[in-house]
Amino acid sequence: MNSVFGDRRTIFILLGPALLLYTLLKVAPVLWSFGLSFFEGNTLRGFEWVGVENFATFFTDDAALQSVWVSVGFAIAATIGQVALGYGLALLYVFVLRKGSALVRTIVFFPAILPTVAVALLFRSFVAVGDNQGPVNDLINFFGGESVEVLASTYGTMLTAIVMTLWSSMGFYAILLYAGLLDIPEEVIESARLDGANGLKLVRHIVVPLSLPILLSSIIFSLNATLKVFDSLLALNGGGPGTSTAPLTLYMYRTAFEYAEYGYGSTIALVLTVLCLLFTLAIFRSSRRKVED
Repeated sequence: MNSVFGDRRTIFILLGPALLLYTLLKVAPVLWSFGLSFFEGNTLRGFEWVGVENFATFFTDDAALQSVWVSVGFAIAATIGQVALGYGLALLYVFVLRKGSALVRTIVFFPAILPTVAVALLFRSFVAVGDNQGPVNDLINFFGGESVEVLASTYGTMLTAIVMTLWSSMGFYAILLYAGLLDIPEEVIESARLDGANGLKLVRHIVVPLSLPILLSSIIFSLNATLKVFDSLLALNGGGPGTSTAPLTLYMYRTAFEYAEYGYGSTIALVLTVLCLLFTLAIFRSSRRKVED
């Protein structure tokens, strides 16, 4: 076996098809998009070289900058909620429910397999008013209040979107973190308990440090996923009211496919890629400092 994997030609033959497929499906589109960011136009009217003008335009485009803040704000809020709820559920599975957690894990995980658009339409019906008023306003009316147009405000739309995201994804992060907690040796937990570490002390001083790698992985995964949020906000309220809840992905989609500005759309896509990279590097750097300390 060692002689086989020590042969470079054999390694190339085994990995070549996979690397070729990855290059065609992943690397080539990224490079193509990067090249388009230096042009203006589309396939119908042609392309014109503009250099870095698209990047200069982006940083003076109020709509683009607003979309950046929407994406970043949504990503931070959703990530905190997803990881915190997921970690809480994982602790519940391991230390409270234990072997009896299978049914609860299945129920909590179920929303993660539902189509995102279907979930968005479901939550939209929850907060609806008028002839098809949803249960949220029915509850408000029951306690004597007046119906509220939740999706008519930026705050209401974002709050609904965050709650929807947490409901549909916390089960996935609970399973991810649950798998990480299972890797903690039982002997370490029992030793800590014998030394008097119970409850929050056990979690804070033993469980959290030992599960830090999977926690950081969950944070990175969640941040990258929520920074690229698209279909849920589009289906929920179309980025409205107006464009106040339109993330960078939705602005990119409208620029490239509705206004046919492929060059500027590619620039927005590149900025989003850099944004994801910066967040990931920041988390890695902070984790290294904690390890060194």
